[in-house]
Amino acid sequence: MLPKLERRLRRFAIPNLTLGLIVVQVAAYLFETMQPGGLIRLALIPERVLLGEVWRVVTFLALPPTTNVLFAFFFWYMFFLMGSAVEQAWGALRYNLYLLVGWIATVGAAFFDPAFPATNAFLEGSVFFAFAYLFPDFEFLLFFVLPVKVRYLAILGWVGIGLAVFRGQWLVLASVANFFVFFGRDVFRRARTGGRRMHTQVRELAPAKAEPFHRCTVCGITDQTNPEMEFRYCSKCYGTCGYCSRHLHGHEHVPPPAEPAEAK
Repeated sequence: MLPKLERRLRRFAIPNLTLGLIVVQVAAYLFETMQPGGLIRLALIPERVLLGEVWRVVTFLALPPTTNVLFAFFFWYMFFLMGSAVEQAWGALRYNLYLLVGWIATVGAAFFDPAFPATNAFLEGSVFFAFAYLFPDFEFLLFFVLPVKVRYLAILGWVGIGLAVFRGQWLVLASVANFFVFFGRDVFRRARTGGRRMHTQVRELAPAKAEPFHRCTVCGITDQTNPEMEFRYCSKCYGTCGYCSRHLHGHEHVPPPAEPAEAK
């Protein structure tokens, strides 16, 4: 379905959308430095939207991540790095749709519970999870010194979301709704395949079940199935024929195999 949608809507795709979001956030940051307190006019406040300020459902995307210029610059750099990589891997349209689903989920969460702080951090966090899933071995320099693969940072992020859900903050799932829409099937398939592989490996590593030492030639019970049973061997039977105590006496002796006719 998605490939057909991409062919039809490819001409409407907005390339370099990550850079566009960063540009408007930088502009909003500069606006705030010149006119402090102006960012509140851009925030997603459902009650203000219902009063006619509908631009807020879009302008909240322009809110800068912080007022600290160093942290803001670092965030924009990381957001550009991850967003551009995901767009290059997917193409502009699929990346646009990913952000669109995240935007819808964020706005929906804000209106479902106006007290819940649904911000553009939801959208940008979902880009991080998409990047970590597509490029799990990419390394970040933690504190500019310690190399850490992004998969481990993503695991910490998922743990944080899980704890929030455990505490009853279900709306935090809005921050990863687009991730599950785009990756849910693949995650489920990998988990199922991984479970089967683990089961196979455990079965292969498990010690092989030992063969029974005694087996009754008549009824087939063994010293494993009936450990209380006594077994004996008949010297009159051909080969090594064991019998349980119930069939040791009165059984038909096993004759030697007949010689081939040409050997006579």
